[in-house]
Amino acid sequence: MRGEETYGGDILRVQEIRGWSAVTKIPHAPAHVLGVLNLRGSIVPIVDLRMRFALERAEYTAVTVIIVMSVNTPAGRRDFGVVVDGVSDVVDVDLAQVKPAPELGSCGATDFIRGLVSVAERMLVLLDIDRLIGRDLTSLPSGAGAKSRRPARLDGGGNEHREKHRRADPRSDRRRLGG
Repeated sequence: MRGEETYGGDILRVQEIRGWSAVTKIPHAPAHVLGVLNLRGSIVPIVDLRMRFALERAEYTAVTVIIVMSVNTPAGRRDFGVVVDGVSDVVDVDLAQVKPAPELGSCGATDFIRGLVSVAERMLVLLDIDRLIGRDLTSLPSGAGAKSRRPARLDGGGNEHREKHRRADPRSDRRRLGG
């Protein structure tokens, strides 16, 4: 990232690392939730870590990647993607060398940090992905990251129509369609 910050997470949570691709925006989602991607039939929310950390925005380039990770939420285990400036190395971290995050006085400022460790003369901030992203996923508008329970179709103008499940009039075999 711009200030040479380096972040790390549990490699066992990584499902895939892929190049940047455009996302489908979700109305009323938090600003750092860019939208969703359809990855092999799964709808995956995409979070920009720069925006989540209130850092200066950067252009998405050829080295910008999306790391698809598995996170534990109150609703269960779900996949999500994080947009990062780039990926460098996988490093082994000696847990005995991990230092706790400092108390910064601000409520929640370090809640998502598992600890800090020096690796090759650089400070690595170890993230608690469940705390960092898990709350975001459960706060997304209904339907984001979940499959719809009712059939839907799009008309030529992109407007979504859902079949309303109402008890049929005994005199008629018609169902009402509404938008």
